Amino acid sequence: MPTALWWQREDLHYEDNELHFAGVKVARLAQQFSSPAFVYSGKRIADNLQRIKKALDANGFKDNSNVYYAMKANRFAPLLTYLKTTGLCGIDACSPAEVLHALGCGFRPEQISLTACSLSEQDFATIASIDGLVVNFDSLHAIRRWGELKPGSEIGIRINPAMGTSRANNDKLQYAGDSITKFGIYAEQFAEALALAAEFQLSVVRVHFHTGCGYLNEQLNQWKKILQQSLWFIEQLPAIKSVNIGGGLGVPHTANDQHLNLDLWAQALASVMGDKPWRIDLEPGDYIVKDAGLFLMEKTFQEVKKDRCFVGVNAGFNLAPEPAYYALPFQPVALTHKTETRLVTLVGNINEALDVWYEDIELPVLEGQTHIALINAGGYSSSMASNHCMRGNVSEYLIL
Repeated sequence: MPTALWWQREDLHYEDNELHFAGVKVARLAQQFSSPAFVYSGKRIADNLQRIKKALDANGFKDNSNVYYAMKANRFAPLLTYLKTTGLCGIDACSPAEVLHALGCGFRPEQISLTACSLSEQDFATIASIDGLVVNFDSLHAIRRWGELKPGSEIGIRINPAMGTSRANNDKLQYAGDSITKFGIYAEQFAEALALAAEFQLSVVRVHFHTGCGYLNEQLNQWKKILQQSLWFIEQLPAIKSVNIGGGLGVPHTANDQHLNLDLWAQALASVMGDKPWRIDLEPGDYIVKDAGLFLMEKTFQEVKKDRCFVGVNAGFNLAPEPAYYALPFQPVALTHKTETRLVTLVGNINEALDVWYEDIELPVLEGQTHIALINAGGYSSSMASNHCMRGNVSEYLIL
């Protein structure tokens, strides 16, 4: 088995020069499933959840923390139903439709945390009809409207600490920071938010914040500062029961990325909130499902244009938009490993100049190979897909 490839692990590796994922030869999957296709590993998903829980338990949060899986990362119904059967997490939803989808996959209302923005009247009517739902509101308007509909109930407030973090400090992945964003209530409006809640006898029992995505070890110091900044809000709430620290835990995308050290992450959390009376909630999506997914694509052509070798596939950025939207690279992987390599640019089938999966990457020679896989395709891929150029057909499969 080649040892120099940064992404290989026990359940994703070459064996006898053939790519294996979740205990299955990927070439066999390519034969079984029509492409393009997303393939997910249930075991990897459960293992990722267990790693988070283990780190929390080891750092003082045993029996005092909840994990809510961020459904917007991947809403494939069999995957959600599988998550429910593990008993390891609830659901973080960001729209009423996601709440209803979670209910349909077996989650109870009290296992679903909703943090949505720009809610319509129909949105309010839908969520108000679901008793037991955990709700967090991110604007004065939302607090007022909820108070009119559900006076005397418990709510959470999404805050904006005006600080953000993200993989490689990518501002496209930040929800808070120097730029003023739509997310959450800033310190300047917090007193008004609490007064509004009091007007309608709403008990503010939660604080929620989510400030960025994909952070790794290099960003842990900044993340700790965000936790410290949040205390100003939290300590003004005498009825506080839980603090939702959001998600954002990242996975490696390139050989230069290191795996997030969950013990260091949990130690940073404990250093700020380990001696506090409230429960810790978190809502990772990417960390749970991203590296548990492969995207299988059929090779359509290989051709030199000027001095560059292009390899085409039958799937474009519309089916997995993160490389185009956020400059997050998805590592292409050949299904058969060969020692001879070639520098290629992998492109999709969408009539847009930004439809480039990876530019100038060294891959095993692809002559004779019919398919290519992208790793890290389990999160924010199929859930963000569109039918641009009417090329939206894609299938999904869960391996258990």
